[in-house]
Amino acid sequence: MRTAEQERLTVTAESPPLNAQQVGQSGETVVFLHGLFGQGKNFTQIAKALSPELRSILIDLPNHGGSEWTERFDYLEQADLVADQLRSTVASDGPVHLVGHSMGGKVAMVLALRHPELISRLAVVDISPVARESMGEFDHLIGTLSRLDLADLSSRGEADQMLQEPIPERMVRGFLLQSLVRDGDSFRWRVNLDLLHESLPEIGGFPEFTDEQFEGPVLWIAGAESDYVQDEFAAAMRQLFPRVSLTTIKDAGHWVHAEKPEVFTAVLKSFFTAE
Repeated sequence: MRTAEQERLTVTAESPPLNAQQVGQSGETVVFLHGLFGQGKNFTQIAKALSPELRSILIDLPNHGGSEWTERFDYLEQADLVADQLRSTVASDGPVHLVGHSMGGKVAMVLALRHPELISRLAVVDISPVARESMGEFDHLIGTLSRLDLADLSSRGEADQMLQEPIPERMVRGFLLQSLVRDGDSFRWRVNLDLLHESLPEIGGFPEFTDEQFEGPVLWIAGAESDYVQDEFAAAMRQLFPRVSLTTIKDAGHWVHAEKPEVFTAVLKSFFTAE
């Protein structure tokens, strides 16, 4: 496992920027990092609700959406890629706020620890800085998507029907199918399924940190029906983020922002606009 002390990734002039879109024109800047299988646009509804008080930047992480695919998955490298883009764009005049959900929450935590000068306030959504024992759910999802025959697919609706038995949850299917796009006369995935499938142990893990801490305010948001944030993870969170506070959203699972968007938005707005 790579440690946080290893050299950060050097991004050359030839390195493509991460795909991003802006929502809102005024207020302090909030950067959103999505979870596994997601895209920056997953936070569009939230970003619109935060405007005009806050301006949002929705980033596609590597191997997702409109961003480039990589040859391996590494949280340190992903955090450094995002940091370099922020440093040359929205954080060039000062630190920004950062939100990360699930896998994106781990990227966000690593970024704040390695590049604290870029981040003012951090919101970590339904994820903890620990290794997850099992990634079986995601192994099932990726395997199911990989087996979908795109060559004979006529529409996204047909894909939804084909996925109903192996993935019965309608919201989950809808979320996954956002990455299925038409490409000429056929369809393709805007997510690097092969790399992500083989990298599930790395995605479920978390880099090892020793002396690093992020001293800024941190909001730890948990879904009450999710098991990604547990009492026994609090010590690891406080060790890295001493100014952390936990907010649990009732009747929400892992996809807190999609299941309870109004409550989620209110919690973020209160945190990022606090004096």
